[in-house]
Amino acid sequence: MARKEPLTGASGVARVSRPSADFTLPLFSGGNLTLSSLRGKPVVINFWASWCVPCREEAPILERTWRLYKDKGVTFIGVDIQDRESDARAYIKEFGITYPNGPDIGGKFTIDYGVSGIPVTFFVNREGLIVSRWVGAINERILVSRIEDLLR
Repeated sequence: MARKEPLTGASGVARVSRPSADFTLPLFSGGNLTLSSLRGKPVVINFWASWCVPCREEAPILERTWRLYKDKGVTFIGVDIQDRESDARAYIKEFGITYPNGPDIGGKFTIDYGVSGIPVTFFVNREGLIVSRWVGAINERILVSRIEDLLR
């Protein structure tokens, strides 16, 4: 069962209510994305891998929700960890993922965000603070609720 509160000791616990660690992610689609360039926008950061069964369960939900909120200024970022590039690209194609995704080469972002298991999703407010995180496959109701909180 996914745990969602800081007191659980779950993945990413040390990062809630703290500034999000800046990073520049090389994108599978080409170019780079720097988190600090998104300041002023709500951001959803999802750590995943192609071999992760719960990641596969939530992939369609993340894509569907991204499509609903992208025109409202919300940005989604996918961070692929511990994966072969060919497998990651196949996963993105399989699920029709259109939001920015890239590999965590060397595991730096995973370490910076305190990720010890996947999937894990972080919610970053307009000021760049991580205000929430969800460990495990996220469902649509919770994802939408957390995004609506970011937009308030």
